[in-house]
Amino acid sequence: MFMSALEYLESIRRLSPRIFLDGAPAKVDDPRLMPGINAIGVTYDMALDPSLTPLMRATQHTSGREINRMLHLDRTPQDLINKLEAVRLMCREAGCAQRYLCHDAFNALYQTTHAMAADLGGEAHQRFVDWMHWMQDQDLSCAIAMTDGKGDRSKRPFAQANPDSYVRIKQRRADGVVLSGVKAIVTGAPAVHEFLVMPCRNMSEQDAEYAVCCAVPVDADGITIVARPAGRAGNKAAKFSASYGQSTAVVIFEDVFVPWERVFMAGEWQFSQMLVSTYATHHRHSCIGARAGFGDLLIGAGVMMCRANGLAPEETPHLRDRLVELIKIVEGFYACGAAASVYGFADPSGVFQPDGMFSNVGKLLMANQIYDMHRLAHEVSGGLVVTLPGPDEDHNPATAAKLSDLLQGSADVPYAVRRDVARLLEDLTASDEAGWYSVISLHGGGSPEAMKREIWRYYPVAERVEIVEKLMQRGALAGPDGQISRDKQPGRCCPVGCQVPETPKLAYDPDNAAPPAKLGRDAAE
Repeated sequence: MFMSALEYLESIRRLSPRIFLDGAPAKVDDPRLMPGINAIGVTYDMALDPSLTPLMRATQHTSGREINRMLHLDRTPQDLINKLEAVRLMCREAGCAQRYLCHDAFNALYQTTHAMAADLGGEAHQRFVDWMHWMQDQDLSCAIAMTDGKGDRSKRPFAQANPDSYVRIKQRRADGVVLSGVKAIVTGAPAVHEFLVMPCRNMSEQDAEYAVCCAVPVDADGITIVARPAGRAGNKAAKFSASYGQSTAVVIFEDVFVPWERVFMAGEWQFSQMLVSTYATHHRHSCIGARAGFGDLLIGAGVMMCRANGLAPEETPHLRDRLVELIKIVEGFYACGAAASVYGFADPSGVFQPDGMFSNVGKLLMANQIYDMHRLAHEVSGGLVVTLPGPDEDHNPATAAKLSDLLQGSADVPYAVRRDVARLLEDLTASDEAGWYSVISLHGGGSPEAMKREIWRYYPVAERVEIVEKLMQRGALAGPDGQISRDKQPGRCCPVGCQVPETPKLAYDPDNAAPPAKLGRDAAE
């Protein structure tokens, strides 16, 4: 089944999670949480748009059923490209559509439980598949409860003064496990049906009780959600974040019972690193698409502001230069996402995983350059984005007409358009919401340091050293006349000389299908 955004809203209204917001109890559809619900709702309504079906829907190979792509397991490079494009499309409308975290966790957990079954046997993989099918069939949403409180970061989970600094298995019973602890950063927590609890780091044998992964209903007994508002609901100047935002929450687990059929890892600490690293790769790949969608908003608003100010970017070199720089940043890290899709690999489970090096390079570029994206948007837009009088003046009989007349820019652009675009840019780049976007872009999916470690791990450094060693060997074998003899190279890799590695092949039949990307951000309006 496929729900609409309205049906999704009604489905979470039927739940009864324990939520605290701004120091008081709150309902799931509290107005301060609605921008987050609206953002997730985009993932539902886009899947009902026939023109977006190839991007927003996919066939799940384990069930044969058509499902929302945000709950799908990738099997081919085309799946990854379609997912990347779908995330970009959703996030240029909603800022952060959030639900792609479900996709990333599903893929990583399918891979990890498959490896567990191969090495250890057991039922964990089938349990996960059964739960995943249930989520897909009902078209539900889940939040990823991964980042723990962590306590003293110089100590491992088992050595913490407060054992509940990390979520742990407090008790094992014949019918399931009892959880205790805290997850500190849970995206979309008040607006979902389920929590997918995952470890946040590589666990040692001593940390085994913290190596836990399971699915928990959002309103299970013992769960408390301490949430932040989503966006800036009710703020008249918040042209974007009054409608779309993201609530994050601290989620407290106090003796939460989870039956075995919902438990996918319970002490198999040897597989925690695989789960964390594969999730990170999938998620960083998705983050590239998400922030490219955000970049689309900045580029479009920047051009509109230039024209409202009376300057055409194509005829004004310094503005065109700044906008090209912004385009270069956005399409540069997005290109890494496309490369990660093409150069990925199918692991033993059959899941097609994005290339780890390109995924991490793209996410690192985006994380570091989000601040440059804001700066460039400011340079092309001017100071009006933060100095324009507030919305109450728009209807003040003493000032509204004068402001409209005196702050008119280009005669071809109404003052109301100039005003609204300025406020949109303030919302996206110079408000508290803009600062929030910067921090989640920097640290979401892991810190820059974590990405640097992964880049070093994935990059073929030894192969690069070997190239130089071979060149040095060739030089050492030069003849008396100084010419290098290619016939005496002991490091020669094959009879016809060094070969370029074989590139991946993308299956595409031009007689039967149009390129899927045309259904996304480049589609004709």
